[in-house]
Amino acid sequence: MVRIALVQVGLDDGEAAAARRERVWTWVAHSCEGADMVVLPELWVTGFFHFDRYPEEAEPLHGPFVEQAGTVARKLGCALHAGSFVERRPDGSLANTSVLLQPDGSVAAVYRKIHLFGFDSEEKRLLRPGRERVCAGAPPGTRARGLGRLGMATCYDVRFPEQFRELLDAGVETYVVPAAWPAARIEHWRLLTQARALENQAVFLGCNASGVCAGNRVGGRSLVCDPWGVVRALAGEGEQLLWAEVPMSAAAAARGLFPAVSDRGAADS
Repeated sequence: MVRIALVQVGLDDGEAAAARRERVWTWVAHSCEGADMVVLPELWVTGFFHFDRYPEEAEPLHGPFVEQAGTVARKLGCALHAGSFVERRPDGSLANTSVLLQPDGSVAAVYRKIHLFGFDSEEKRLLRPGRERVCAGAPPGTRARGLGRLGMATCYDVRFPEQFRELLDAGVETYVVPAAWPAARIEHWRLLTQARALENQAVFLGCNASGVCAGNRVGGRSLVCDPWGVVRALAGEGEQLLWAEVPMSAAAAARGLFPAVSDRGAADS
């Protein structure tokens, strides 16, 4: 079994970003021992809806956020998806960037959110979208390898099934998705994540934030779906560390029993 820890960070408008960063990294370092894979939410330091803070809190790819994530990954000796942060790129543009780290603290993969949210949001105006679909091999020498090839996406991307199909065609068996999904549409989160898992016969690790951010309630309900679209672990609405166990090679086993993925390939040939 692969042991997963989803860190559903609680946001609070009264908590400074620096204080939250220190609190959460300490929490993860001391509470996630024994995990093979740890996942954090989207923009959990700044808070997704604090658009006015994006320029001042942005940092380069190899800045303090990624350095701290690497330190925690090394301490835990596991794969760590650090969620996302506001990245200031060399040309001065900003991106919603997520990072996957190896157990030795090195960066395994970097994904910049492709589908930026424009509805009731400034993300689309302030940030530059990513252009590349990103997948990475699970770290060798750890049980996380049982997740197979990992596909990275972020929050709003879940509404675009073609991105997940393209990751499937690249050999992905597990989707890792940080989010800041609002409580107002939390049923969409549950429905879409299960659909992406089921239609691609893949494991889905979805880590959402919770609490209140710039007056907006974030919905929580982080979850782990198996390749049959069944929710195997589901968090509540508040801050929570959600644990789940996923069988080794779960996607390959499901695809072998029910050949929807291979039937799609036959139909397209």
